Amino acid sequence: MINEDYLANIRPTHRQLQWQKMEMYAFIHFGMNTMTDREWGEGHEDPALFNPGNVDVDQWMRALVSAGMTGVILTCKHHDGFCLWPSAYTKHSVESSPWKGGRGDLVREVSDAAARHGLKFGVYLSPWDMTEPTYGQGEAYNDFYINQLIELLTHYGPVFSVWLDGACGEGPNGKVQVYDWQRIYETVRALAPKAVISVCGPDVRWCGNEAGSVRANEWSVVPASLREAERTAEKSQKADDGEFSRQVASGDEDLGSREALAGYCGPLAWYPAEVNTSTRKGWFHHNVEDSQVRSVDELFSIWKGSVGGNATFLLNVPPNRDGLLADADVEVLARLGEKIADFRARRIEAFRKDDGNTVTLRFDTPRTVSAVVLEEDIAQGQRIDEAVVTSCANGGDEQEIARAHSVGYRRIITLEKPVTATQVRVTVTKSRQGFYLADFYAIEA
Repeated sequence: MINEDYLANIRPTHRQLQWQKMEMYAFIHFGMNTMTDREWGEGHEDPALFNPGNVDVDQWMRALVSAGMTGVILTCKHHDGFCLWPSAYTKHSVESSPWKGGRGDLVREVSDAAARHGLKFGVYLSPWDMTEPTYGQGEAYNDFYINQLIELLTHYGPVFSVWLDGACGEGPNGKVQVYDWQRIYETVRALAPKAVISVCGPDVRWCGNEAGSVRANEWSVVPASLREAERTAEKSQKADDGEFSRQVASGDEDLGSREALAGYCGPLAWYPAEVNTSTRKGWFHHNVEDSQVRSVDELFSIWKGSVGGNATFLLNVPPNRDGLLADADVEVLARLGEKIADFRARRIEAFRKDDGNTVTLRFDTPRTVSAVVLEEDIAQGQRIDEAVVTSCANGGDEQEIARAHSVGYRRIITLEKPVTATQVRVTVTKSRQGFYLADFYAIEA
């Protein structure tokens, strides 16, 4: 039997709440793989290969801002082990490259540029390092990894996210490393207490695919066991098959409904979802994909499904070998920003009346409604189990136009067919000890 009081009062931490409000932010995959035209390197690549001719991090940031993004996460080190900063713990870094005569620091450049453009900065530090000789040796490698993590968290200003990939392959000694996740988490909490620890971490959950697909009903209150990093690590790609970014399977399609939790007696946790995908097929830039960038309509649909489906949207935008975003990526980001701005601008002004479990919007004149948006005050938990939306015109009969079985931070419901109405009403028919509807509005067709 579900403890109703317990279920209703699982709430986000302050860091989780602030992260959710960021809504959409960027991934930047750039590094040795960019130079070798690969997705997954093999480690030990010659640092001389890293020599981008025209790195312009301000161009990157301008493009991200044009899309309406709020932050950027940089792949400071991918699985190949090449560091985009001069780490004191390895020579396999920009310090050994010809780029800027070995005096460059791309992590610094991106961190500073993000601050200049009003974006928050996050770091990706792969736990798997194919180059490091201590990989697979237990504590010695964990010491190495923690030392590099400390460098990133103490030298480059505040970070909003530490994004932990679960990839775990064999080292040069044929051994697989056992990551000390708890020590990693404690290090982040000590040095970056405001940062969320994402994917293989306790704060932010991977939605289950890299295609930008969200569950029909995405719950933030889920069994705490989903936070076990090993579960995600098991699903991490071990090969460059080029197709994983288009697979949409999300594992269990229902993680937090009453039906899914029936009979469950273990602990629950606030563990919200992040949706990630790339502007193109690969995570790193490949010239052949310049003509295959996702359309603005596809990206807008992913934005509506993720940010409008109780998740956040992490969109990868990979710079090319010269250190610039391709024209196709810059253009689609600008157009995405325009479509999002247009969507928000079509909010219909209305008189709102709250009455028990019902919230009514009244318009001055008949308006054609194409979508409705529901937002809970998630600081009070995720409480709505079912909400029915109805409409009527000029005092006529009400008709049901939409139904939702979870809401959370935001639920965008696009109507199958626009309706003309003078009134739109939402009735919460099932909830977890009441509800807190922070906002409810209609979008004009």
